Amino acid sequence: MNKTALITGITGQDGSYLAELLLNKGYRVCGMVRRSSTENFQRIEHLRDKIELYQGDLLDPTSLAAVLDQTEPDEIYNLAAQSFVPTSWQQPVLTAEFTALGVTRLLDAVRHRCPQARFYQASSSEMFGKVRETPQRETTPFYPRSPYGVAKVYGHYITVNYRESYNLFACSGILFNHESPRRGLEFVTRKISHGVARIKLGYDTELHLGNLKAKRDWGFAGDYVRAMWLMLQQDEPDDYVIGTGTMHTVEEFARLAFAHVGLDWKDHVRVDPKFHRPAEVDCLLADPSKAKAKLGWQPDVDFEELVAMMVDADMQLLQKHPHLANAAA
Repeated sequence: MNKTALITGITGQDGSYLAELLLNKGYRVCGMVRRSSTENFQRIEHLRDKIELYQGDLLDPTSLAAVLDQTEPDEIYNLAAQSFVPTSWQQPVLTAEFTALGVTRLLDAVRHRCPQARFYQASSSEMFGKVRETPQRETTPFYPRSPYGVAKVYGHYITVNYRESYNLFACSGILFNHESPRRGLEFVTRKISHGVARIKLGYDTELHLGNLKAKRDWGFAGDYVRAMWLMLQQDEPDDYVIGTGTMHTVEEFARLAFAHVGLDWKDHVRVDPKFHRPAEVDCLLADPSKAKAKLGWQPDVDFEELVAMMVDADMQLLQKHPHLANAAA
């Protein structure tokens, strides 16, 4: 019999890639979406006739119980969150409600409604923050540097707590930065690829960025959703660090992106202090050896391929839809 998967945050970057992966594996795919006056189904538009959407909200326990009753999932992937780090300083309480307490509400609903379901929690490398060791592995102590990172630590540990207290099959994937052409325009990688396309096509001349020296372990989102699925196929639930094990600066990302279209980044990039974080996370580097050994997981797309993929996608997007050139201006 086909398995049923429920994805919260299905309209996001990871949700859309995960939905594709699960559909290809023969799953019935259900997505939970928040009721809002403006629908943002752009990333899953091509899947709309293959998936089922249900209204629910991580702030509302009654709606979560209803969605679980309606879908009867075998696997639950909790990808919904307020996930943009800078916003977490402007809306710290709302970030905590969604990204921390929202996990508790969902886990508690699972415990009461479908305790046999397997649960995946989207943890984040931002939990490591001011890193205590490099590279970061499953045993590295957390030191979050943003309200988002703090909320993710809570979500991570409440998942561990429910696993150990109620014997739920609950896993956390500590995912390092993962990007794609479906990344939101507010994230620095997409801001760069979109900016490069705008400049190359003559819509703009400058790209304003924050800390060029920040180092990240960047991978392709399509590779990382495969790791999520693998975690829920194991005999025992566990937590895994997912990343490439290589680190690059924002400056490197910009240099490669501009070079891909024959431009010199130094002619166009301007450092703007308004994009600096109140508390910076300087370097994040994954040690994914546990995931490689136990899950057999390996990323397929390397850093250079990822940058080229994102720039090419934004070039095509703006050539096809010129009106989007001002979207992130």
